[in-house]
Amino acid sequence: MKEEKEFQTESKQLLDLMINSIYSNKEIFLREILSNASDAIDKYRFLSLTESDKYPASTGEIRIEIDPKEKTILVRDNGIGMSKEEMEKDLGTIAKSGSKDFAKKYEEAKQAEDLSIIGQFGVGFYSSYMVADRVEVVSKPQGGEAHRFLSSGQDTYTLEDASFPYDHGTEVKIHLKNDADGENYSTFLQTWKIEELVKKYSDYIRYPIKMLETHQEADKDEEGKEIPGKTHEVQEDKTLNSMTPIWKKNPKDVTEQELNEFYKNKFDDFEDPLISLNVHIEGLVSYDALVYIPAHAPYDLYSSSYEKGLSLYSKGIFIQDKCKELVPDFLKFARGLVDSEDFPLNISREMLQKSPLMSKIESSLEKKILDKLALVQKNDKERYSKFFKLYGNYLKYGIYSTYGMKKNDLQDLLQFSSLSQEEPITFKEYVAKLKEGQKDIYYASGKNLEQVKMLPQLEKYKKEGVNVLLCDQEIDEFTLMALMDYDKHAFKNIASEDKEDLTEEEKKKLEDVTAENKRILDDMKEGLQGKVDEVAFSSKLVDSPVCITTKNGLSMNVERVLDEQPDAPEGSKPKAVKVLEINAEHPLFQAISKLTDEEEIKKCGNLLYEEAMLLEGYEVKDKKAFVDNLNSLIMKAFH
Repeated sequence: MKEEKEFQTESKQLLDLMINSIYSNKEIFLREILSNASDAIDKYRFLSLTESDKYPASTGEIRIEIDPKEKTILVRDNGIGMSKEEMEKDLGTIAKSGSKDFAKKYEEAKQAEDLSIIGQFGVGFYSSYMVADRVEVVSKPQGGEAHRFLSSGQDTYTLEDASFPYDHGTEVKIHLKNDADGENYSTFLQTWKIEELVKKYSDYIRYPIKMLETHQEADKDEEGKEIPGKTHEVQEDKTLNSMTPIWKKNPKDVTEQELNEFYKNKFDDFEDPLISLNVHIEGLVSYDALVYIPAHAPYDLYSSSYEKGLSLYSKGIFIQDKCKELVPDFLKFARGLVDSEDFPLNISREMLQKSPLMSKIESSLEKKILDKLALVQKNDKERYSKFFKLYGNYLKYGIYSTYGMKKNDLQDLLQFSSLSQEEPITFKEYVAKLKEGQKDIYYASGKNLEQVKMLPQLEKYKKEGVNVLLCDQEIDEFTLMALMDYDKHAFKNIASEDKEDLTEEEKKKLEDVTAENKRILDDMKEGLQGKVDEVAFSSKLVDSPVCITTKNGLSMNVERVLDEQPDAPEGSKPKAVKVLEINAEHPLFQAISKLTDEEEIKKCGNLLYEEAMLLEGYEVKDKKAFVDNLNSLIMKAFH
């Protein structure tokens, strides 16, 4: 008997929303239908364990059939099936979830732990109307009669008696729309496309998804030899999904080679990952994860268009490609996936609802990744050095961007070049080798390592055998400023003016030489107005005649980095308080101190300033003035 019924009023309003708004990607209709099929088999499997007298055991299976002539896609399962009343309730009323009701019914049963229901909303079925002009569903419950539901997704649907090839189960037949307006619906009738969608979205559904595939085989003669040029058509069943995801296996049973092969296949990389991590967590927060750190940085990692995130799965069903909520920005280089049965998905399965669970997983996973990095750092320094060269700046960014809140998590993972050794050094290693009486951790900063090594300020530390961290990355000094100290040892820039470390004798010596040469210093300062704030004698220099230091915390390097930022208004960028420091014992100053002409002294001051700036890694701004001063003094020297 055939009955025509109208959707409920609220269902009519929701239907258009379902088809046109909730789902953003048409191809996920197959994922939804396959997920529903898997749900149905889960339900039957559960009942066959709890009520075996009514529900005989059977092997779960999902089949896909495509008919290019009729333009249909059929998905059939041998799951729980639906009665006529259930079809009217669950298909005729949008957002009425049979899966949800079923799970609730048995939620207190101990056996329900074996129940894995993907669908939590009764809307997935309606995603098929994105590609279909009508959909028919035939379903038969165990021991009941089969019925057909048919609707074009408009105002009405029909229910009628039908037949079904299994004792129980459901089949969904999708009648595809005609190609129009740039939409190529007929693509879904291609075998390769169905395989691609199953592999992408439903590869880890626990039941086999099968489809007949046709190929040509060579004809053979009576002796079994192939007959050239003669073939015949052969149809064979092919299982499209792998069913058991590698991340669901016990981590102890998965080799590093298997993890690497999965990574290369999943992320289309030709090279094994530098570091791999297999995580299985059970408890208040339960999830499985595979995390990889590539052996080479993605080409666009440093661009603003790079999208961070891990692939998101729920019960083995692919949900989202790059879920940015799963990794912090300072671990944006990590690739991989996370699968949890507890993810609160919205009705389209395409976006996550905001929940404490997501942040808990992100926090747990972050700790696991950092623990893994610490382990590699301890046991494989060469591999860790390669990692840090590729991605170390992101760990520094994690400290700087959180204003030091991530200090305890990240500081021991940092490493720097240093004055005393070739290999990179950690803060812990630096502190372990502090000179007797040394309180601070010294560092020098600049544009690149070669330029930092040329800084005249290093001479004193070389002479005294004190190690200095060499910071050649723009973010280095900002990171140290955010850290402030390590194990109660303050970070101190050797380019900052600091007389605290001087003995009383050294301070007295500086005061005396300054008083003796006040006229020279004042003339130089006057000639350097707008370039430096002060001219003074240095306690840092040994062999070099001059250097630039700064006061009040802002270094030349920080000033340079801030000055290169394009977004700050002109005039708003902070400036370092610069001091031209002169080596009073250097022969060059000894010669300058004998000059009496004020203009010549100013010229010498400018030449010393330009020399110091060149050693700091800066270009001479007024090259003509520099050359004129130099020529004038040379000619004076030869007269």
